[in-house]
Amino acid sequence: MNIGLVCPASLPATQFGGILFLAVDIARESSHLGNNVVIYTTNLDFANNAKTFSKDLPKTEIIENFTIKRSNVWFNLHLFFVNPRMYFQLMKDTPDVIHTIGIRSFQSIIAAIVAKNKKIPLIISDQGGLTTHPDLSQDGWIKKILYKVQQPIIKFIINNSTKIIVANEYEKNIFKQFANESKIVTVRNGINLDTMITKTIDFKKKYKIESSYILFVGRFSKVKGIDTLLQAIKILKNKDELKDIIFVIMGVDFGFQNDMFRMIDEFKINEKILVIKNPSRDDVIAAYRESEFLVLPSRWELSPLTPLEGFSFKKPVISSDVHGIPYTLEKDRNCILIQAEDYNELAESIIELVIDEEKRIKLGVSGFNRVNSELNSKIMVRKTLKIYETVIHDYNAREIK
Repeated sequence: MNIGLVCPASLPATQFGGILFLAVDIARESSHLGNNVVIYTTNLDFANNAKTFSKDLPKTEIIENFTIKRSNVWFNLHLFFVNPRMYFQLMKDTPDVIHTIGIRSFQSIIAAIVAKNKKIPLIISDQGGLTTHPDLSQDGWIKKILYKVQQPIIKFIINNSTKIIVANEYEKNIFKQFANESKIVTVRNGINLDTMITKTIDFKKKYKIESSYILFVGRFSKVKGIDTLLQAIKILKNKDELKDIIFVIMGVDFGFQNDMFRMIDEFKINEKILVIKNPSRDDVIAAYRESEFLVLPSRWELSPLTPLEGFSFKKPVISSDVHGIPYTLEKDRNCILIQAEDYNELAESIIELVIDEEKRIKLGVSGFNRVNSELNSKIMVRKTLKIYETVIHDYNAREIK
């Protein structure tokens, strides 16, 4: 098959997050199975923020067996990147199927227009909480206007799609507001276990860490619950159970970094925390490997990949029992789930995992087994390719009639 994947960002901007890894993993696994795969995307570099675009990135680049075609972003508003040249790239090529990921994007608009004009089946995935993400109601008035303007565009994209791939039942219920259930199919997200290797040999030595540590990995955003974590650390800072343990917080700024450092100073917890800004992918993987466990107290997630990456090293996680999280993590089997924003419960759960090594091991092994048996990219891509094949066959049959 000739597969066209469309995404707002791709390599090397790994800090962009989940939808980037989803597109890259589909491309990697599909190309290894003999398919011709092209990712159409922007020239986002993400050197230290989500607004760094580089004309130095090659317009066409072959990575492993798949191709990335980039086009320059003329301007951007929030995470809406406008790169008109992508339209001409897609019109020139002739993929058998177009799969766009992140439907609030300019790139998905282009994908829908091209698919309609060229009569190519269109698969859409969102992964961004189409109607439930907190930013939709909490952002400033400019962004709220943008979200409002996007509504008819989103309906156009959904109406012109052939199939909608969702990550879990939570996302399926979101899309049922816009499309017939028969159009929606569930494919659970998975991580690429083959890429969970690192060149960073000794993470602790590199960052001069002399004790055990608990790990947070994610965007520096209030949505990720960093403030809840800092409140919990304030409670724990003088506890005997944590006297030889620190917290490592790794990520990139998405609007909360200054507040985070202010809270750290205000709570006088500087000695209990190491903040690593803009970490390399190698360092993130090494941090998973050497941590005790992960803490991800998000206010919202749709289908989080970070816990799955921790599971690949048999590390359990404490997270929140909200939105799509309990559809990915299994409470008391591979994780502890708490009420969102409850920093007292978070502090208690951290102490519980610190002192109960047997439980840490049990939860970590259970998570590892689930990733190996179900939530990995090989299984995810095999299911996705079957959808492509079925859609292409049915679409072509209708065209012949």
